[in-house]
Amino acid sequence: MSTHKNIDRICVVITVIALIITGLVMNAEKLGIEKAERKMAYETTLFDNSRVHTIDIVIDDWDAFISTATSEEYTNCSLVIDNNSVKNVAIRGKGNTSLSQVAALNSERYSFKIEFDHYESGKTYKGLDKLCLNNIIQDNTYMKDYLAYRMMADFGADAPLCSYAWVTVNGEDWGLYLAVEAVEDSFMERVYDGAGDLYKPDSLSFGGGGPGNGKDFNIEDFMNENGEQMGFPFSRDNSSESTSGSGFTMPEMPGDFSGEMPSIPEGMSFGDGQIPNLPNDFSGELPSFGDDTSESTEGESGNKRPSFNGFGGMGMGSSDVKLKYTDDDPDSYSNIFNNAKSTVTEFDKARLINALKNLSEGENLEDTLDIDEVLRYFVVHNYLVNSDSYTGSMIHNYYLHEADGKLSMIPWDYNLAFGTFQGSSDGTDAVNDPIDTPLSITGDGSRPMADWIFQNEEYTELYHQYFAEFLEQEDIIGLIDETYEMIKSYVEKDPTAFCTYEEFETGVATLRSFCEKRTESIKGQLDGSIPSTDEGQQAESANFIDASDIKLSDMGSMGGGNSGFGGSRDRNTDDNTETSEQGGFGGFGGGQMPGGFSGEKPEGMPGGFERPDSTSSGPSVGNRPQGGPGQFGGSFGGSDSSSASQISIDWPPVIISAVVLAAGLAIAILYKKRS
Repeated sequence: MSTHKNIDRICVVITVIALIITGLVMNAEKLGIEKAERKMAYETTLFDNSRVHTIDIVIDDWDAFISTATSEEYTNCSLVIDNNSVKNVAIRGKGNTSLSQVAALNSERYSFKIEFDHYESGKTYKGLDKLCLNNIIQDNTYMKDYLAYRMMADFGADAPLCSYAWVTVNGEDWGLYLAVEAVEDSFMERVYDGAGDLYKPDSLSFGGGGPGNGKDFNIEDFMNENGEQMGFPFSRDNSSESTSGSGFTMPEMPGDFSGEMPSIPEGMSFGDGQIPNLPNDFSGELPSFGDDTSESTEGESGNKRPSFNGFGGMGMGSSDVKLKYTDDDPDSYSNIFNNAKSTVTEFDKARLINALKNLSEGENLEDTLDIDEVLRYFVVHNYLVNSDSYTGSMIHNYYLHEADGKLSMIPWDYNLAFGTFQGSSDGTDAVNDPIDTPLSITGDGSRPMADWIFQNEEYTELYHQYFAEFLEQEDIIGLIDETYEMIKSYVEKDPTAFCTYEEFETGVATLRSFCEKRTESIKGQLDGSIPSTDEGQQAESANFIDASDIKLSDMGSMGGGNSGFGGSRDRNTDDNTETSEQGGFGGFGGGQMPGGFSGEKPEGMPGGFERPDSTSSGPSVGNRPQGGPGQFGGSFGGSDSSSASQISIDWPPVIISAVVLAAGLAIAILYKKRS
């Protein structure tokens, strides 16, 4: 009887509890409640980075596989990972320019992509669906990629896991590789509970197969008759077959031009980025850039980047890979949607386009960006001075995650970090690269994913605060020394290495010196003793950290330091001009002249580019919450983190709210009926 009397109260209590739970779910991010991170078994096994792991590739005809590695066709094999056998997995060659470069070097040390689920759907290795084995090309230090991912993860940016692996083939030594968690399904489960969509925006036609990766790239197309590499940036224009408009029309060459212009590979066109670099044997005057400077980079008159016949010099990538909003047509963002790593609906496309619109217009940034994560990403990224990235002239090598209209960045491919994308022999410029106009970033809105930081004083101040925290908490030199001790014996016996052990020793010493001086320079930029923008540094370089003793190519570079794939900015503060000792892909991205250019510099070519004044304001943010609305997921098929069949569901908060409330009411009604 008493139970019957109190049934209404019990129903009310259950309903209230359901509503409270619903409110917590809906407002978890605002309340600072952190979602428990999903632990995958491979995190503490294969990606235990306190030791070098072993991976034996067991395959029937290795020689036949290697001979066709550049085709990127999958072959069946088995793996033995730290004495754990995994059968019936797929392996193929992988890479961007590295595939063709390995072949051009007459080497067989390709990077590999391992797919555990290629032949058996849902199959994993302790929860990992795909694995990359990076061959550590262009890296005499063996640790540029490794340090980048470790620093990113340590500082709270979303980053793939990595560890070193001694690779053998059928029991025979092959070499020391970097094992990297592929940014695909398992990564999405581990970092985002499977919520949201994943993209790898790319408009370049370099390297390894698939949309945006340029399977038909051939490094020999970029070599002159002497076998030297010539920097000549190309990009695809997916929106049109013409080379005008957003593309580039080749300027008329002067009458005294005596060099040979490299031919354009079939199917390629110039994107709205860099003027091509001229070949090393060019001895004439650089062609005029035309009279049209009205479409140049925004800034003060006389301090603009020329537009080369209406062709803006803001890097090679198209507007979509710069993450710029143009219109609401999904076809305008083909270099994003064609490179989606998850299944994307029309609704997903519209949501991402709206986020890009907010980003480009500087509106609703707190709802458009995972501000804390993106700031942490750019702090570490800008420390690393990586031109082969979103902030460089190439505008690629990054992943974009979107969930519930909120964007975040994921790092990828840092083997040319620490200034080594440039071919310069002097490290002073790279060491002092300004943190508020890093590399090709000018803050003018052309790279909105980075520009929002510098267009607002509060966000810039927060960015500086995070930078100070990073330098304070990250023992970079300690990490270098620890890594060196861990891998040195493996490097010494590496049978397929791209460098000698002596070059490795020199590379590590150079890397150590670079990081010491980079840290010193950034501390100076934060306290104001060293200018933190291009404009400021061109006006005042007296307090620069001297790194003239650092030869960047000692760490490994795109072409060994003399290739033309790169370009350093050698500032001359007296006449506000810039020249480049090494040219190439860096090309006009920082105001450089092309490699091998022996003619006269065009009159009026500016040395630097001003950033427009920031006028908007924005709130600061606190510590980064994990997850947030729309990023709660569930899994089916077992609770073990290494389960082979995990299906994640992405439920918006309103649905979660309805389910919780309905469940509470159903329990109450059922209980009342039974009573």
